Amino acid sequence: MSTIILGIESSCDDTSAAVIKDGVLLSNIIASQKVHEAYGGVVPELASRAHQQNIVPVVDAALKQANVESKDLSAVAFTRGPGLMGSLLVGVSFAKGFARSLGIPLVDVNHLKGHVSAHFIDTPDEKRMHPQFPFICLLVSGGNSQIILVKSHDEMEVLGQTIDDAAGEAIDKCAKVMGLGYPGGPIIDKLARKGNPKAYQFAKPRVANFDYSFSGLKTSFLYNLRKWVEEDANFVENHKEDIAASIEATVVDILMDKLRKAVKEYNIKDVAVAGGVSANSGLRQAFLDHGKRFGWNVYIPSFGFTTDNAAMIAMAGYYRFLDGDYCDIDAPAFARMVIK
Repeated sequence: MSTIILGIESSCDDTSAAVIKDGVLLSNIIASQKVHEAYGGVVPELASRAHQQNIVPVVDAALKQANVESKDLSAVAFTRGPGLMGSLLVGVSFAKGFARSLGIPLVDVNHLKGHVSAHFIDTPDEKRMHPQFPFICLLVSGGNSQIILVKSHDEMEVLGQTIDDAAGEAIDKCAKVMGLGYPGGPIIDKLARKGNPKAYQFAKPRVANFDYSFSGLKTSFLYNLRKWVEEDANFVENHKEDIAASIEATVVDILMDKLRKAVKEYNIKDVAVAGGVSANSGLRQAFLDHGKRFGWNVYIPSFGFTTDNAAMIAMAGYYRFLDGDYCDIDAPAFARMVIK
């Protein structure tokens, strides 16, 4: 008998549902929210309202695309945290009600572990190479920057993490100050491809162990920006490609420096990257370069599985279901949740 998992993701501003059958992805529907662009960031109340409007049609579309009926489902997997509480509650409440109406188990998924699980997603048309346990994963997004030792599908240890801003957060803030719009990451990435990454120097932190810090980058950027604008009001507009390339190069250097140290200390050759920032072309190229230089087996997710999506939640839920690790119906959502 097949194992069919419905995954639901609603941790931030994307409503997503996916169906996985015996470890193979059959559908992955995402409804994005454009309303936040006018505010330069996600507005929690608007996000939760949009989730309420989107959750039913998104789940319906995922089931139809997968050619699966609700009665065929083995379990419902959902993001329990971390994320915006209002957004999480929409997905959690729907998952609970849907699973109870069908009389099937609930499986809760840590959103961060979901990103790591993106490396195990296969489709009917493509079976990708999967990292072998144990492997090290660099998880980078707008809210998280972590180096994770992945021992199994559910056993993970955080070796280091940001002590202030995350990588994606730092990039978004720099882009916002430059007046580039939201989200800033893709805009910086596009501009950086045309610029000189060595044009400007920004601060790099000296933080112990494998932890990260990006507040120094942000502060030094603002200091330089003030000087540039005082000298020439049009400086940013005239040099935005070089500034973007320098910001991106600094972030990538900070990320890869600590990652190299972790890989060397743990003597692990399978190295993966995950999270929204893993879509950044500079970081993806750095992984490929490190693979050739140091003999790493590098794993980079498809672009469609870098940002928040239900496919990764369904994948993580699939393995938890196989382990019989179900969730109680009264389990609450958590805005903050650590990997453990």
